[in-house]
Amino acid sequence: MNIPSSEQELLARVQSLAGLTLEEIARDADIKMPEDLKRNKGWVGLLLEHVLGASASSRPEPDFPTLGIELKTLPINCQGKPLETTFVCVAPLTGLVGVNWQNCWLKQKLAKVLWVPILCNTPTQKNIPLAQRRVGSAFIWSPSSEEEQLLAMDWQELTDMITLGEVEKIHGKHGQVLQLRPKAANSKAKTQAFDKHGKPFMTLPRGFYLKIPFTQMLLNKNLRIN
Repeated sequence: MNIPSSEQELLARVQSLAGLTLEEIARDADIKMPEDLKRNKGWVGLLLEHVLGASASSRPEPDFPTLGIELKTLPINCQGKPLETTFVCVAPLTGLVGVNWQNCWLKQKLAKVLWVPILCNTPTQKNIPLAQRRVGSAFIWSPSSEEEQLLAMDWQELTDMITLGEVEKIHGKHGQVLQLRPKAANSKAKTQAFDKHGKPFMTLPRGFYLKIPFTQMLLNKNLRIN
């Protein structure tokens, strides 16, 4: 699929997918579908990147670089409630000198996001098989000044704890809208961090995640879900 030339073209493409099942989208794109996401956690996002014309691949830039837009899928239930936190990016545990909110990667990743809800359960079916899950109404979002302030405050709190050598003390309750937690394929994947005495040690990589109440708020505002 060629790269969309404008935000309007991207929206038109994603809106044409609304109501389709993942099986229908994969079949039209001639992409093999896994049975489930146990070993293919990012497959839905990769499928949509392909059919919508994303070009960033694994490079450190937005999924649609020319538009400055990041793609995020959001599993929801039939009441429009997000079913899980949303991974944004890996959190650096070293090399934080000179990094602030204005130049951090998290702010860049969230500058403009195409949110694509995926319906994963119904009143009669708690866990819809992957092939039968449907794409919902997508929307493009940029943080309001209030939303950015919340994100910046959480980022600063969590980054300060990392800098002070307290990464191991960070848990899910830290942060109003952001969460920092381990992000690794398995427990053997380790990265370097520093303890409170400035000594290096190995720990699990961490990632920044958006908490469910925050993405719920975005859905409520943009899709008018009550």
